[in-house]
Amino acid sequence: MMLVVGLTGGIATGKSTVGKMFTRLGARRIDTDCLARQAVEPGQPGLAAVTARFGGEVLAADGRLDRKALGKIVFRDAGLRGELEAILHPIIRKIFREEVRAAEAAGDCIVIVEVPLLFETGFQKETDRVVVVTADQKTQLLRLMQRDGLDTEEALRRMAAQMPLSEKVARADYVIDNSGSLAETAKQVETVWQILQRECDNG
Repeated sequence: MMLVVGLTGGIATGKSTVGKMFTRLGARRIDTDCLARQAVEPGQPGLAAVTARFGGEVLAADGRLDRKALGKIVFRDAGLRGELEAILHPIIRKIFREEVRAAEAAGDCIVIVEVPLLFETGFQKETDRVVVVTADQKTQLLRLMQRDGLDTEEALRRMAAQMPLSEKVARADYVIDNSGSLAETAKQVETVWQILQRECDNG
């Protein structure tokens, strides 16, 4: 039996950190942010569709997608953000399903798929279990500002654009609190990993 485990949380709560911890324990990890980048590589239909909708100002001088410029447009308008998702999500799901088939063929037991907007996009339907990564709001805000070089207003806008973290927690199978030290987070990841492994073995 193979388990596909959705890994999500709020923006800058530390999903990638937790995903890497699962990888070190033996999971195969699929990062949908990486798949999204693949979808908009030069020459790909995704980039052509995004450029056709949002204009040449979302392209960098080298012809690649300027993610920062695109982010400034879509994070100010929920309708535009929805249009971007409608373009990219079907492409991302197609690549994801190919990767899951490859994992199954390789005999992998647990596949962790990192999806920032898992519930918002209905991606939980593609998974067997869901892990939500949380952090307190102050920690989340500071991490986001430092990571993306945003001011407080822009960072808060991006946080508000997502489903409330409390709602994600309510819909999770497992919750990992990443507000504390890495050692504390790793301990929680190990506990969830052992449960998932038992499920695989019993399945």
